[in-house]
Amino acid sequence: MPEVAVKKKSSAIVVPNAPKWHQRLAAWLVFCLLKLLAATLRYRWTDRSGYLEGGRKPGPTIYCIWHNRLALCMKIYHGYVKPRSGGTGLAALVSASKDGGFLTGLLDCFDVQAVRGSSSRRGAQALRELTTWAKQGYDMAITPDGPRGPRYVAQSGVIALAQVTEMVIVPVSYRLAWKIELKSWDKFQIPLPFSRCEMIFEKPIRVARDASEAEREAARVELEKVLRSISS
Repeated sequence: MPEVAVKKKSSAIVVPNAPKWHQRLAAWLVFCLLKLLAATLRYRWTDRSGYLEGGRKPGPTIYCIWHNRLALCMKIYHGYVKPRSGGTGLAALVSASKDGGFLTGLLDCFDVQAVRGSSSRRGAQALRELTTWAKQGYDMAITPDGPRGPRYVAQSGVIALAQVTEMVIVPVSYRLAWKIELKSWDKFQIPLPFSRCEMIFEKPIRVARDASEAEREAARVELEKVLRSISS
């Protein structure tokens, strides 16, 4: 698939093109398949966060999940988080590279606001856009090892977002009894129908607004360690 073209305005702001018609068609087909597949799974929800219990309204939150667990990320949000949080909506960071158009179309089907950017393209712009959505009460969805890896290595961008917005980070993952594991860089996991699936929420991670470089790195290491532990 060719890389998504970008337009450059005089202000030097990089604006990725909207998804092409064929990307939107493919996204709609995948959306239908994901909804059908998710309906067959047998779920167990393990919430150690203490963040969505007892009718609390936790406010905008950054939910972090590994790139290879994206297949069921919308089930996590729409099936568990949103009914309990009462949030405005969800904004998700999507790569500005070649697969970004398709993923943006897929998120549109789930009524999720896509923000295009990564560590290599539109990083600073994406951080500003995410901050704007956070001020409007949106939750954030981030894959800290995406879009190119290394697998299971958390990058520092999510820590910067948490510091700027003062939102807490909730690590999320799941374990599948039956799955297909692709031969991609992230070993992407596709659930098999009727599999058992344990959804896991871990305790929130907070990054102070005045956190030092050492404290930010400690938070990044903690996030990576926790996500690895609930994904094995």
